[in-house]
Amino acid sequence: MIFSSKNKKYFQNAKRFTPGGVHSPVRSFKGLSTTPKFIKKGKGAYIFDEEGKKYIDFCQSFGPLILGHQNPKVKKEMKKALSRGWSYGACERYSLELAEYIVQHIPFIDQIRFVNSGTEAVMTALRLARGVTRKNKIIKFNGCYHGHVDSMLIKAGSGLAGTAEASSLGITPNCAQDTLIVDLADREAVERCFSEYDDIAGIIIEPLPANNGLLSQDVNFLKFLREITKKNKALLIFDEVISGFRCSFQGMAGKTKVTPDILTYGKIIGGGMPVGAIAAKKEIMENLAPVGGVYQAGTLSGNPLAMSAGLSTLKIINDSKFYLQLEQKTQMIANALEKWLNENHEKIGSEYKVISSDSLFWPIPLKPEERNPQTIDELPKELMKPFDIFYTALLKKGIYLSPNPYEVGFVSLAHTEKVIKDLEKRL
Repeated sequence: MIFSSKNKKYFQNAKRFTPGGVHSPVRSFKGLSTTPKFIKKGKGAYIFDEEGKKYIDFCQSFGPLILGHQNPKVKKEMKKALSRGWSYGACERYSLELAEYIVQHIPFIDQIRFVNSGTEAVMTALRLARGVTRKNKIIKFNGCYHGHVDSMLIKAGSGLAGTAEASSLGITPNCAQDTLIVDLADREAVERCFSEYDDIAGIIIEPLPANNGLLSQDVNFLKFLREITKKNKALLIFDEVISGFRCSFQGMAGKTKVTPDILTYGKIIGGGMPVGAIAAKKEIMENLAPVGGVYQAGTLSGNPLAMSAGLSTLKIINDSKFYLQLEQKTQMIANALEKWLNENHEKIGSEYKVISSDSLFWPIPLKPEERNPQTIDELPKELMKPFDIFYTALLKKGIYLSPNPYEVGFVSLAHTEKVIKDLEKRL
């Protein structure tokens, strides 16, 4: 194991007080031959650990920081919000301003409700779909992650189409039975589910799956999901916690022109503060309490600091040129990493390609000419061993990626040409 003194000390101490030493499992560096880095501060495209080492950061808090760390305009608005107070438990105009801005710029939603995380948004979206349709079952896809909601921590079972079983202890068999699992891009499996079950409330999907690698889907498959849900009086839910406001201002729903019934958002809409949201047309949203019978509540929902950070972030990124520039930077970064990986493939133990989409990229042990995977069954069997080798090497060079072979990299406004040149120099 490669340990450095301060990081080792903090991690050993953290394990005394926190399960595994972390507050989210992916931060634990499990399977890697190095200790987690304890981050002291971030600025722009860089983070600095407690030992003073400077890293180019391609994790960006797993996606929320589309402007980079401590963007001056966002910081200014957060300071103003902080000077007024940081929690009221009452109605305030800051969540109204953010809600109004989002609804005015996304034509396929009428209303939005803020919560405190993507997981909470998904939990509410599922309950809302069941409440609207008066049905119970939800179709979920292998390879899509929707937070740690009980009914979403499910893996494929055996037997009838879509059957499932829990992938975590603590989830009841009854809960698992209401989730039907099928593979991405498998139209026939979706059709079988609807033919065998008449109690399907909806389908949930990441329209750009980015939690088990980057598994871009054919837009025609998304259109198929739209058609079959309408045909069977079920609802289509797009989980855009990652892709929302990152692939385009209107997310994948806007980019693909496939309009779901319910959307979940998170990450970017809080500017780096804890946030989530559910959005839909008025006739669906007004099934939520206090108007309708689907209950949802949250003491800190619509937190004024998060609302101010989110609004200032969205005002900066609401520009088509912004997304074009971000995509171009991402391609340059992906090319630089792929070049280095393949120049060192003998040390790493595998050739690599770096798949990119919009402002996301993902290194995968495939030959550059091989087809991009669309399902988890198409992924290479061994990801951890080569990942550990190159991840550790990049850390030594001061390059920080998400510490898991299935996690994608994120590019921000702060990854300027100067930063990209610094990356190329470090490689």
